[in-house]
Amino acid sequence: MENYSYNSYTLQLQGLNVLKASIYPVYLFFFFSYLFIMVTNVGITVLIFIDKNLHQPMYLLFCNLPVNDILGNSILLPRLLLDMLRPPSERLISYYECVVQAFTSHMFGTTSHTVLMIMAFDRYVAICKPLHYTAIMTNKMVMKLTVSAWGVAFVLVGILLGLTIRLNRCRTIIMNPCCDNASLFKLSCDSVFINNVYGLTFTVVLLTSSIGTMVLTYTNITVVCLTSKNKSLNSKALRTCSTHLVVYLIMVFDGMSNIALHRFPQYSDYRRLCSILFHIVPGSLNPIIYGVQSKEMKKFFLKLFKSKNTLPLI
Repeated sequence: MENYSYNSYTLQLQGLNVLKASIYPVYLFFFFSYLFIMVTNVGITVLIFIDKNLHQPMYLLFCNLPVNDILGNSILLPRLLLDMLRPPSERLISYYECVVQAFTSHMFGTTSHTVLMIMAFDRYVAICKPLHYTAIMTNKMVMKLTVSAWGVAFVLVGILLGLTIRLNRCRTIIMNPCCDNASLFKLSCDSVFINNVYGLTFTVVLLTSSIGTMVLTYTNITVVCLTSKNKSLNSKALRTCSTHLVVYLIMVFDGMSNIALHRFPQYSDYRRLCSILFHIVPGSLNPIIYGVQSKEMKKFFLKLFKSKNTLPLI
């Protein structure tokens, strides 16, 4: 039964529909996933800052991904873990906290795209214009690309949530385990036509820009690799670009699944689960994929491991 309350500042989250017998296994899965995400992503971020060998444009741009994963999951998962242990009637959240959670969630998704776009540009310059790489990818350029990735996401998401905040609310139940823009404007009894138009435009522009950037950069990279007889260049391109593409495809698949499930109300439980996995899966796999593929990171951990083994016994 829908609960009507005009502009209430206390909302209720519906949460995940989990069988009683499965609550603790699911809870432990989310808990250890969050722990793994925090340890690995914080570890990689610290590693990039302390190891001078990793002070290269590729790693400095990549550093945006673990930072984004930390922020995105820290807003979502601790709150979700608490709510899983509460009865449905006690899963309450303030309107302002819900807006912050929705903003962070959309920033996470949008910044994932924009960061992977600037990383694709870096790979394009490194492989297609190797002689000009150091001249183009200066510290100033890295800073500009980083600010652009976060700035564009901030403006796009700010407008998205700004259009929702202006609406009057006549409902209090969020039909999700966490807050997002669609859940917030569904609380309103006002017309949400503008919200739907902007939301669709936002999604189309972001995906078109993201996919277009990947197609253009990797088409050029493929052409260079096919016409080049430099085996070391081709090997480096295959190693770094395959890593980047795998991360991108995982993110796109998660995002498209979430968007598609919004169109089918009968699969609402799968959509709720997918919205959480959209944060967990990339955040868990990004450090593994990049850590395995990066020679510099493997060298650092190998050196660290050897230094610990050679410590004198007291």
